[in-house]
Amino acid sequence: VRHPGALPAAPGSWPAWSREGREASAPCCVPQGERDAGKGLEMRKLVLSGFLASEEIYINQLEALLLPMKPLKATATTSQPVLTLQQIETIFYKIQDIYEIHKEFYDSLCPKVQQWDSNVTMGHLFQKLASQLGVYKAFVDNYKIALETAEKCSQSNYQFQKISEVSWDVAADTFSLPSALLYKPIDRVTRSTLVLHDLLKHTPADHPDYPLLQDALRISQNFLSSINEDIDPRRTAVTTPKGETRQLVKDGFLVELSEGSRKLRHVFLFTDVLLCAKLKKTAVGKHQQYDCKWYVPLADLVFPSPEESEHCPQVHVIPDHELEDMKMKISAIKSEVQKEKANKGQSRAIERLKKKMFENEFWLLLNSPAIPFRIHNRNGKSYLFLLSSDYERSEWREAIQRLQKKGEFGAFVLSSVELQVLTGSCFKLRTVHNIPVTSNKDDDESPGLYGFLHVIVHSAKGFKQSANLYCTLEVDSFGYFVSKAKTRVFRDTTEPQWNEEFEIELEGSQSLRILCYEKCYDKTKLNKDNNEIVDKIMGKGQIQLDPQAVQTKNWHMDVIEMNGIKVEFSMKFTSRDMSLKRTPSKKQTGVFGVKISIVTKRERSKVPYIVRQCIEEVEKRGIEEVGIYRISGVATDIQALKAVFDANNKDILVMLSDMDINAIAGTLKLYFRELPEPLLTDRLYPAFMEGIALSDPAAKENCMMHLLRSLPDPNLITFLFLLEHLKRVAEKEPINKMSLHNLATVFGPTLLRPSEGESKAHLTLASDIWSHDVMAQVQVLLYYLQHPPISFTELKRNTLYFSTDV
Repeated sequence: VRHPGALPAAPGSWPAWSREGREASAPCCVPQGERDAGKGLEMRKLVLSGFLASEEIYINQLEALLLPMKPLKATATTSQPVLTLQQIETIFYKIQDIYEIHKEFYDSLCPKVQQWDSNVTMGHLFQKLASQLGVYKAFVDNYKIALETAEKCSQSNYQFQKISEVSWDVAADTFSLPSALLYKPIDRVTRSTLVLHDLLKHTPADHPDYPLLQDALRISQNFLSSINEDIDPRRTAVTTPKGETRQLVKDGFLVELSEGSRKLRHVFLFTDVLLCAKLKKTAVGKHQQYDCKWYVPLADLVFPSPEESEHCPQVHVIPDHELEDMKMKISAIKSEVQKEKANKGQSRAIERLKKKMFENEFWLLLNSPAIPFRIHNRNGKSYLFLLSSDYERSEWREAIQRLQKKGEFGAFVLSSVELQVLTGSCFKLRTVHNIPVTSNKDDDESPGLYGFLHVIVHSAKGFKQSANLYCTLEVDSFGYFVSKAKTRVFRDTTEPQWNEEFEIELEGSQSLRILCYEKCYDKTKLNKDNNEIVDKIMGKGQIQLDPQAVQTKNWHMDVIEMNGIKVEFSMKFTSRDMSLKRTPSKKQTGVFGVKISIVTKRERSKVPYIVRQCIEEVEKRGIEEVGIYRISGVATDIQALKAVFDANNKDILVMLSDMDINAIAGTLKLYFRELPEPLLTDRLYPAFMEGIALSDPAAKENCMMHLLRSLPDPNLITFLFLLEHLKRVAEKEPINKMSLHNLATVFGPTLLRPSEGESKAHLTLASDIWSHDVMAQVQVLLYYLQHPPISFTELKRNTLYFSTDV
């Protein structure tokens, strides 16, 4: 899609390195260095064409700013002036000069780009433009008073408001407020500096333009450095009707429960008011604007305590399996996009895929949050947001409470004009520009980490009094944060020593959050929004997961400071391709990494002892545990259990009865993950993949049952034993939140993922977590859970299959 005002491409002007260019040109026999130089010069043209188009729009915006100036000046000397001459000079200060500078620059650059020649020079034009930045400095110095004067005149002078609305709305991207347009010149300097960066990147060092562009960039950067401190506060400020500065403190996208349905809102926290807005639908090419849904002065805003809050209205909760299905769809589309790019696919096809991915990600973003965040207006009205992270809820609550403690403001009501000014300012003041979905990211942005993050939470210091303390770990996934692990509660201490290790699966993650809580045992503190006791957050912190820093085999120890509390932790990362490897055990004894046929023969049983004991313990005291098999157990506990089972220690049962249930569930998963070949075997893996893809239900059933009967006895019986257990776990879904689909997602890849030799033909990109293979693995297990082949009880009656000790 060509930018409005962009220059049309001349016939035959496709870059030689583009797909169209390659098809149109003769076989290349030009040396590589010359081809790279040619590519760079063509990129220069593309950069300049885009910049020229935006320069044309900018000149139109400056003309729109100047449009009302002449009639206003004409009335200034009459008996009924709309504005005084001084007010006019203040509002329009230096804009005429800026317009003339850019008009001259555009008129000089345009023919050079239209009549393109690889030897064309334009560095002197950029150098001259940069040398005139002194005019911008004068504009910046006057900016605050110009903004205040324009907004005051617009609010107090109906004639000026009407003139500005008509003039600025018609010619300037639908901005009807002078403040929005007055900011354009400041924005333009930043844009010009970025273009200079791009031009230099694609200009050969021996080109005549190179030193001139370098000089222009140096001047521009020095200018920006000198005014940045002045600009930043202005970017986040708007003037109140009383002439006071209202600062934007925080903004972000939140899901609001409104009229019984979920709505995506952009929420703005100012120094004295919380404003909830939604993006207006606008025509193509027009700038987006906000529509205010409601606002609450901070003087009127209160957080109801759990016991005071009314019951939450009925919220339609999307089942976990639907959320997981959507993740699979998104990852499959992402994989298609990568393939299209690798195969130089059509840009139209790629855009269609990206649009579909955005729609799916938006659905996920809207439907995944479940943590309630309620605010209350003293006039009796309540508003309810749903967040995905306790960290996020705490951030908003603390930011509001800080302002309430600091501020000396009273309650107020905004007039319609004041509300329009405030809502209009949101677009230029916002700090969060895009909703947090991965399809909004540029291609060169980091895709995040895929694999397993190992985290040891060691200890914490800095608590002023003894408390019952624990930590949770959150990572971002598909645009929102998810709680992945939780330490045990360390009772009555100021220096908890957890020393617990967790293995956290990453899905394109870029950040790790650690939250420290004080456990509350008071049942009167029950939150009516979600029927959970509210534990107090003592501290919270966030760490960026730098791929270069964490992708090492060694542990990296760090300390994070949070509200005066210091939490010591260590972490290391295992990439997905490394974590997917099945490595057979080198030792002949033990059970982990040893073929299931060897273990069952040694034990004289069809189901390994470790499988039976772990399942028995989970059914005894973990079947109602929320997130059983999904929540990570403490890695050190899992390793301890692994060692005991490998040694066939006589104290196994005592140790199991004392161990955290998530560690036992983790040990069972680890056993299946470390089998030298999958439970459903390498030999049958391709057939399972083909069978699950059959569309005819009867053919699929015949195929899947035939494959199951083809398994060796120990594999078949152990699989059926596990199926029966997982069905019993799923029956408790209302309590443990683990559906058949959730369980299939956890166990599918563990039971079917091929061993290293076989996997080379099936593994895809490490970043493609939900590859077609993984989706199929989940679907195979889900099929058997939903279509039980033969009940375990029936099979048990057959003495050919079972010895007496099972």
